[in-house]
Amino acid sequence: MGAPITLYVDSLFLSPYAMSVYVALTEKQLPFEVRPIDLDAGEHRMQPFQCRALTGRVPALTHADFNLTESSVIAEYLDEAFPAPQHTALYPSGMRERARVRQLQAWLRSDLAALRQERPTETVFYGESGQPLSDAGHAAAAKLIQVASHLVGVGQSNLFDDWCIADTDLAVMLKRLAQDDLPDTLRAYADAQWQRPAVQKWLEHNAAARS
Repeated sequence: MGAPITLYVDSLFLSPYAMSVYVALTEKQLPFEVRPIDLDAGEHRMQPFQCRALTGRVPALTHADFNLTESSVIAEYLDEAFPAPQHTALYPSGMRERARVRQLQAWLRSDLAALRQERPTETVFYGESGQPLSDAGHAAAAKLIQVASHLVGVGQSNLFDDWCIADTDLAVMLKRLAQDDLPDTLRAYADAQWQRPAVQKWLEHNAAARS
């Protein structure tokens, strides 16, 4: 499995899903090339990217002659292609814990639309002030806090005994509420995840894209 790996991301490094795959590759300590795609210019709808990304979306991964899109699917592929213990596991070893991670990943990508819209990733990565939350935004925030509080206890820095990829995904969503009333336990959890070296490397790319 020593074939070259290329990760296609948005050129502004704002996609939380591209970040998730970047963190996954970095945590596994895999060598990979990052290729930015200019979404504003419509590069994701052009060749040669379209022939590499079946759904025309970022992130996209190329591993040798195999191309794949959708971040959670890419993470599962990487965990099978580069398994523990040789590489850091992205998913827990227990069947139920793995199911919980997949449940959380699917939910974070399919629900909370009002929160994603009203607290875009510019508020996470650029520190911009988001608009005041609407009723729908408040409802989504309350739902996020309820679910996260069920999974994260006081002093808990990971969802499970060891880090998993859903820790990064959940932390990004919680960071959307950094300017709001986020419970101390969840704020400490998200801040701890933000300090992981793999996350810090993504933030360096994000800062460079702004300069």
